[in-house]
Amino acid sequence: MPDSRHIILAQPRGFCAGVERAIEIVERALTIYGAPVYVRHEIVHNKYVVDSLRSKGAVFVSELDEIPTGGITIFSAHGVSEKVEDDAKLRHLPVIDATCPLVTKVHKEAQRNEAEGNQVILIGHAGHPEVEGTSGRIKGEMLLVSSVDDVDRLQVSDPTHLSYVTQTTLSVDDTSAIIAKLKEKFPAITGPDLRDICYATQNRQNAVRELASKVDILLVIGSTRSSNSNRLRDLGEEMGVASYLINNEHDIKTEWLENASVIGITSGASAPEILTQGVIAYLQSLYSVTVETMNGVSENIKFKLPKEVLVA
Repeated sequence: MPDSRHIILAQPRGFCAGVERAIEIVERALTIYGAPVYVRHEIVHNKYVVDSLRSKGAVFVSELDEIPTGGITIFSAHGVSEKVEDDAKLRHLPVIDATCPLVTKVHKEAQRNEAEGNQVILIGHAGHPEVEGTSGRIKGEMLLVSSVDDVDRLQVSDPTHLSYVTQTTLSVDDTSAIIAKLKEKFPAITGPDLRDICYATQNRQNAVRELASKVDILLVIGSTRSSNSNRLRDLGEEMGVASYLINNEHDIKTEWLENASVIGITSGASAPEILTQGVIAYLQSLYSVTVETMNGVSENIKFKLPKEVLVA
């Protein structure tokens, strides 16, 4: 008789509305315009999703100069800078913008803050596509802070004319601490509190916080390049639970599970449910398994699709 294990699934987990919209845009573009369509950067940070779309005819490129003249061009969910947008116009590339509407909202906030004469600070992680896109949406230099220590080192032009915006996929706790430090150092600074942390990121972090109190181990399904997936793993560790970020069941080491009678599973906002089911099936091959889905927020948000992929 195999050992028994109890699995608790986080609720919510997996795809958010912005990811669902981005994937649907690529699939619809392939149907309407035919293959290939060209996607600048990964449409979302998940290998399974990218490989699946690639098999249907999507071509993923690093920069626009890899796209042939006239090639249908899709901007990823993370958003792009104004320069990338302008370069596409100069080349007359037919563009479909899959930027998450919540990221677009941050772009507009940054531009409004600059137009009001404020120097703009972005709370985010250097090198992340969303940070690069947001930084490239204003005319002046955007100051990037990733930690409370970064705030201590910050040099600004005029502390009475400062605003901040945030990357949408950060840890709510970390962002709260950074915002508090910014307000302490620059009392006149203005910004949106935590409203720029997207609803899906907040919901998934809240679910992990609750899940971690019930389990012996936490498996987070998502890419190492996915900011929100990394934050879920970090949060589990902060709650004192052994937490692992995995792409799929093949990354699981059985020694992790030896003394774990209750296994928590969640997935980042760009990880499809099929990967969660694969992990469950793998665990069922090792143990006698019972599966429970935690009570949690039910998400029913759906974002509008761009006109280019709507068939009349």
